[in-house]
Amino acid sequence: METRLPGTTLGSDIQAKIGQHLRAMYDDVVRQGVPDRFLDLLSRLDEPAAPKDGSAPDTRNDGGGR
Repeated sequence: METRLPGTTLGSDIQAKIGQHLRAMYDDVVRQGVPDRFLDLLSRLDEPAAPKDGSAPDTRNDGGGR
């Protein structure tokens, strides 16, 4: 018989049960997929940012370092 202090470790049977529940919850979350509003937000974040003053962004790279 194994002697342990209460709360110090979990038995392998309890760890296995927790693992089963965590896998089931994770699988359920993965099956739900990404909501459309998040996909829309992600696609907008991928778009180039427009300057705040309304002018076109300066995409030149003349190496001037100024």
